[in-house]
Amino acid sequence: MKKLATMAVAAVMAASPVMADLVFPSLSYRTGPYAAGGIPFADGYADYFTLLNERDGGIGGVMTRVIECETGYNTEKGVECYESTKGEGSLVYQPLSTGITYQLIPKTAADGIPLHTMGYGRTSAANGKVFNNVFNYPANYWDGASIAVNHLLDENGGDISGKKIALVYHNSAYGKEPIRTLEELSGKHGFELTTIAVDHPGQEQKSQWLQIRRERPDYVVMWGWGVMNQVAIQEAANIRFPMENFIGNWWAGSENDVMPAGDAANGYKALAMHNVGTDFPIFADLQEHVIDAGKAAGNGDQVGTVLYNRGFYAAMLAAEAVKEAQAIHGVMDITPAMMRDGMEALSMTEERMASLGMANFGPAFSVSCENHGGSGEGKVQQWDAAAGQWNTITDWIASDQEVIQPLVMADSMAYAEENNVAMSCGG
Repeated sequence: MKKLATMAVAAVMAASPVMADLVFPSLSYRTGPYAAGGIPFADGYADYFTLLNERDGGIGGVMTRVIECETGYNTEKGVECYESTKGEGSLVYQPLSTGITYQLIPKTAADGIPLHTMGYGRTSAANGKVFNNVFNYPANYWDGASIAVNHLLDENGGDISGKKIALVYHNSAYGKEPIRTLEELSGKHGFELTTIAVDHPGQEQKSQWLQIRRERPDYVVMWGWGVMNQVAIQEAANIRFPMENFIGNWWAGSENDVMPAGDAANGYKALAMHNVGTDFPIFADLQEHVIDAGKAAGNGDQVGTVLYNRGFYAAMLAAEAVKEAQAIHGVMDITPAMMRDGMEALSMTEERMASLGMANFGPAFSVSCENHGGSGEGKVQQWDAAAGQWNTITDWIASDQEVIQPLVMADSMAYAEENNVAMSCGG
C-alpha cells in the first residue's frame, strides 16, 4: 500500500506543472563611461527581487531569477544580450538605453516579450494601440520636458514669454527626444529656445558653455547622462551660471552628477520620477533580509540614492505586474504574454504603494490598452551640497497633455503606417 501511495503522489507531481522561476533579465552596464549610473540601478533592480525571494518566497510562491547581461551602454551588445537571454523565459526587458530600445521594439514585438522603458526610450510608445508590447510608465521624455517648463512657469507666475531657455543635450537619440516638445512649448508660451549638442561621452564642453556665457539664457535645461552631467555642472559653475536656474532631466539628477563639483553644485535642480532616501518601511526589510544577510548585489552603500531607488522602483513595478498577470490568468508561473497583460492592467494606487511599504514612492497611475505611459507626472528635486542630499521641492507636477498627446499620436501613427502595424484596442 505504501508503495502504491508513493507511486500515486509521484504521478500527480508528474502531471502538475513544474514551478520553475520568474525570470527578469537585467541589461546592465557596470563598465564603460556610464558605469557610475548603471551600477546602482542594476543593484537596486536585483536587490528588490532578492528581497521578494528571501522575505516572501518569491511572487505567488514562484521564486524570481535575475539574469544580468553586461551591455556597456552599447546598442550592439544590448541586442546580443537580448538574443542570448530571451530563451530563458524572460518576462520583461528594461534596456536602460534609448538606442537599445529602438532596436528591441520590433524584436520584442515579434517575440511577444514586453518592454518597459521607464522614463526613456521611444516616447510615442505610450500609445498602446500601436506599441502593444512596449510600456514607458509612469512618465516619458516628452512629459519630462513639459514638467520642466511647467516648473519654470510656476517659478515665474505663469509667464515665461520672452525668457531664453537653452537645452544642453547628449548628441544621441536619447538627447534629441525632448527637442520637438520644447519647440511646441516654446510656441505656446513664448520663450526663446536654443539647442546645444554635446557629443558622447561629454568630457569636453568648453565651447558649449562659452556659448551659454555669451548668449546668457535665463535657464538651462539638460538632457545628459554619465560624465556629461558632471562636466556640465562644473562648467556652469566656472562661468558662474546660477545653479537654481539649471535643471536636468531625471537622468541628470543623481548624486554622481553633483558631488564631483562640491559646493559649486549647490542649488542645482533635476526632475524626479520617484522619491529618494530610505525613509520608507520597505528599506528596513531590505536591510534585514538582503543587506545584513550578505545577499546584496553590491556592498549596500548605494541604497537610498537616486539611481539605486530607480532600479528598486522598476523592479517593484515589474513584480506588481506579475501579481496582476497571476490574478488575471489564474497561473503563478506566468509567460511573457501573460506578463504583458499584467503590465497593461497595472494600477498603482496610493493604497497599493503604502501596502508595499513604499507610500508616495512614485506617482499614482494606471495603465490601459490605450495608455502605456502612465500619469506623466514628475517632481523637481534640488541639491543641498552642505547636507549632501537631494531635497524634493515640489509635489507631483502634471505634464501638458494638450501638447504632448497630439505629438504622441502623430509619431505613433506614422510608425504604424511605416511598419504596417495592426491597431489593437479596437482602433
